Order: sequence, then C-alpha cells, then structure tokens
Amino acid sequence: MSSVDEPPVFFSAYFGVPREELDSYGAFDLNLLADVPLFVDPFLLFNSAKPAYQELHEGILTYLRYLKSLSGEELSDATIRDLFRFQEVRQNWFGYCELGNRGQGLGADFARALRLSIGRVVANEGESTSTASSHLEKVSLIQKRVGLDKISDFTTNLIKDFLVEYTETFARDHISDDRCADVMVKRIRFNPVTQTWVDEIHRLPMFENDYVLLTPTDMLVHEDTWINYSDMIARYPEIAAAVDDDVLRDKMNRYFYGALGDSVEKSDVDAARAHTLQSLPELIDIYIKLKEDSADGAVAVSNEEIARLRAVFVEHFADVLKGFLAEPELAGRPSMTSFDEAKFRCGVFKRWVENKEGWKSLNNAKGHAGEAEVQRLIFLALQATDFDVNREVNNGQGPVDFKLSSGATDSTLIEVKLASNSSLRRNLENQVEVYKKANQTKFAVKLIVFYTEAEKTKVEKILKDLDVAETEWIVLVDARSDNKPTGSKA
Repeated sequence: MSSVDEPPVFFSAYFGVPREELDSYGAFDLNLLADVPLFVDPFLLFNSAKPAYQELHEGILTYLRYLKSLSGEELSDATIRDLFRFQEVRQNWFGYCELGNRGQGLGADFARALRLSIGRVVANEGESTSTASSHLEKVSLIQKRVGLDKISDFTTNLIKDFLVEYTETFARDHISDDRCADVMVKRIRFNPVTQTWVDEIHRLPMFENDYVLLTPTDMLVHEDTWINYSDMIARYPEIAAAVDDDVLRDKMNRYFYGALGDSVEKSDVDAARAHTLQSLPELIDIYIKLKEDSADGAVAVSNEEIARLRAVFVEHFADVLKGFLAEPELAGRPSMTSFDEAKFRCGVFKRWVENKEGWKSLNNAKGHAGEAEVQRLIFLALQATDFDVNREVNNGQGPVDFKLSSGATDSTLIEVKLASNSSLRRNLENQVEVYKKANQTKFAVKLIVFYTEAEKTKVEKILKDLDVAETEWIVLVDARSDNKPTGSKA
C-alpha cells in the first residue's frame, strides 16, 4: 500500500475505464506521464478498408493541393505560419517527448521543406500519375530532415476533427461527465471556402487543465512509416531493377557512379544513392509504386508490440513510481520550502538507487542510463507533490531540467548531471559563482550520478577543489553495480 496517493499512469486508470473497453473500441490506452513513441502513418489511412480512413487520406491530399495552388504566389510570413506551420497535437500523448507531452511541433524547417517540395509531393486532381495516389510521406523522401514524427504531427493536425469526434463519442458512453468539459479545440479543421482554420467547442475528457485525445491503434506505427527515407535508400537496387526506360537507366548509372567514384564504403554508397534519387525525381515515384504494390506489408502496431511498449515505457514507470511513493518518509511530512522539497525528493531517488536496487534500472543490457533516462526517473520521484513541477525551464543561465514552485516567490531548480559529463566542473564552478552573488540563497539542487569508482573520485575532487560540501545543494547518487551485495546483482 502506498504511503501517499498514487498518481494514475494510464488513461484507463485516471478516467476509471476498464482497459478492455478501450481495446474493444480500438483505442490505445495512453500513458499520461510521458509520450509513447507511436505515430500516425498516413499510408495506413490510404491502404485501409475503412471508407472513413480513406476519406481522411483524401482530405490530407485536398489540403496539400490547396497549398500547391499557392506555390506561385508571394506569401506573407503570417500566411506561411498559418498554412504551413503546425503545433504538435500534444493531447494525443504520442511522440518522442520523454517527459510530459510537449514536443516541438512543425516549425520553420518543416514549413520550408513543405513549400520547396509541394509541387512534387501532390498531383493535381485528375492528373495521371505512375502511382495509385499522392502521398504526404513524399516530403520525407525529398527533404531528408523531415522524419517520422513530423509526418505524424502533420497527419494528426489534418485529422484532428476525426480524433475529436472519436474521443467525444467514447467519453459520452464510458467516462463520467464530471471528468469532461466543454473546451475550445483550436484549428480543428480547414475550411476551403473561407480558406481559414475553424475552432469548435467539444466535450472532451480533461487531464491537468487540458483535453485528451484518443487514437485508434490501427492507424499507429512504432518503427517508421511504410514509405520512408531509410527504406528508400536500402531498396535502391529494387528501384533500379524496376526502371524499364533505357534512357532513365543510363542516367541513373551515370549519376550514381559519378557520385560514388572509387569508394566502396557503405556511407558513400548510401550518399551516392541519395544523390541519384534526388537528381532523378522519377525514381522516387518508382519507389512509392513499389511500396503501393506491396501494401499488404503495411500493418499497424501489433498487440504484441503494444504490450512491449507498455512494459518498456509505461509499466516500468508505474513500478518505479510505486516504489518511490511507498517510501514511509513521504507520508505525514510537514510543509516545507521548495528547496527542502527538491532536496528531499532527490534524497528519495538517491535511497531508491543505492538501497532499494534502483541501480539495476540505471545499469541494463544497453549500458548505463544517460541523463535523459535519469531525468525520467527523477520526474517520477517528483510526483504527488504539492508543488508545481515544470520541466526544461530557462533560468537565464540556460535550460534547467526541473523547476519546483509554489506561488511567485518560492521556487527551486533541479539539474541532473552524470559524473562522466565533460562539462561537469565548469557547470559546478558556474553554480558556485551564482550562489556567491545570491548571498548563498538556496534556489537550486544539483543531482550527480556516478557509475564507477573513477567517476566517484572525479566528482569528489571537483567538490574539494571548489570547497563545496555534498550536503549543501549537491546530491551524489552511487549507481555502481560492482559495489553492491553479490545477491543483488542484476
């Protein structure tokens, strides 16, 4: 039994819905602590037997054709921001954001890539093409820096009205009405008549003052979209074999071998393939046709993969969270300042690592956990606190991992560092200077994790040189695996 109330991790737990009801509805049971790396693949909409999904794909193409119709016009910066740039739809809790759900969205780079490639991405309505359909993913084939997450974000923005209705219908039948609210959903759909984005009010489930969107699992992938850049490069020999035009084949060989030269290195071969594909746009269409012809291989994330993702990204979080919240010292504590709370929570994490076999979570088959993974675990140790917890804030000196605050006058920063970090000494020196200028006012905690005896010695020497005691504003965490009792080793 936990000493304090345990924050729910899953959508099903938070809203009191059996997971079986979500599974029956076809929706993914979201992790409400951090994004899960699942993504909407537009090819699954195109290739679906469901008419509603095919309509969604056609709706995406309709919007792309509208953007293409503007390609010859001089557009203002405001128009480009409105039509070509999109916020991440963070309410679906998918993506690469390791804590919380605030990813980067589709900014200036994506807008530029889309504008440069739009003429090649989508055919005009009724225009004869070598492929069965146009595909948004072609942007990622033409512009290498447009990856899986960008394609998914763009798709999600253009099917937002479907996801809202999908969620609203489920909530009406399965979620208590007092857990929902009427909220204004921004940019829910594009109106081609007025050429503006439409906002609408819908009744949706609420989590931490924001609505939540469910997504059908049969439009989600984990590894990559069916049509993607890496696959195109790997399938270059198949593309070459599918070329039945002698002139195009001759050009292909001249471009490829001219770019490759005498090298046999894989990186050079891949670069020569990329150069050839970009120089001869017809080849990209041949690749897309190959993918359309083998569309039966395009499958959504499997039940087994969902189970694995839950185990890796959610249930491990839940187990660690239970361990933190079961600490007896978390219950019945007196009120304290944000600094004392930050120091206390870092102490809970330290004891979990050193005394409760938490070190096993930091030492695994892939090696030592990096700073990002440690941050994820610290985030769990900060749950069920009376303080507001914000991550990746900027304190004027640069980004800091976490900020605990209560009101406008009481706040403390937490920064996670590995002892192996080459900039550790400089980072601590800067912090010491900041403290001196602030007359020793306590407003930050530095948590440092070491994995070896050499790293421990390095940190201790730095602290000694700076005349800083560990017990002031620094928490050292011993995550070594070679100094634990034999029976505890992983």
